[in-house]
Amino acid sequence: MNNEYITIYLYICIELNNNIIDMSGHSKWSTIKRKKGAADAKRSKIFSKLIKEISVAVKEGGGDEEANPRLRVAIANAKGVNMPKDNIARAIKKADDKDAANFDEVNYEGYAINGIGIFVECLTDNLQRTVSSVRAAFTKYNGSLGKNGSLNFIFDRKGVFSFTKGNLDIEELELEIIDAGAEEIILDEDIISITTAMEDFGLMNKKLDELGIDVESAKLQRIPLNTEQLSVDDAKLVIKLIDVLEDDDDVQEVYHNLEITDELLEAYDF
Repeated sequence: MNNEYITIYLYICIELNNNIIDMSGHSKWSTIKRKKGAADAKRSKIFSKLIKEISVAVKEGGGDEEANPRLRVAIANAKGVNMPKDNIARAIKKADDKDAANFDEVNYEGYAINGIGIFVECLTDNLQRTVSSVRAAFTKYNGSLGKNGSLNFIFDRKGVFSFTKGNLDIEELELEIIDAGAEEIILDEDIISITTAMEDFGLMNKKLDELGIDVESAKLQRIPLNTEQLSVDDAKLVIKLIDVLEDDDDVQEVYHNLEITDELLEAYDF
């Protein structure tokens, strides 16, 4: 497989689980994503996706960061991938223009081979183009689109916050954030990831801000309740589908319940 096409997938999502799934595979996958992201030749595509999120946030709540929680989160995520401040400022200014493009938020749910669930989140200014592109990707890799809600039993929506540990004391941090809804804290190398219930996302975001922690990524993610293990060859076909979806300009996030095994990681020779 050409590793160039997997880069966007490896970089954008940090998929974690709460208490049900063995975290070892996901932890290793997250480490790889950070390393690949540091040398990402497609950074402009990532910036484009984040600019869309900034645009939607501004259209929804205005261009004042202090008064718009969604915009604050979008800006934090942009800073987390080292988007220049000037780019962020231009994106906010452009989105605040009454003639700026409007983007619709739309989700697609489907299955890859062997019943692996795939959840696709999009921001688009052309719904017909987007659904056609997503459907074509599923079809090409022997998958199929399903009805909205068909994957509700596979994924749980959680708040996921990630930031560099630095000089933070983990035990002290736990005491500070427990009342803000922290369900799990994971330390992977020098990166701390915190998961919360969806309804505690805003509370945790506020708490981390009060603690002066520079959050690199703050997102509502769809966490698989259980994962499915496939052979390496079948798993590669699923990842090819994810690659194609992530490479689509209208796609913001792709979630799945494929088990990331050591054997699969070794097959990519990272």
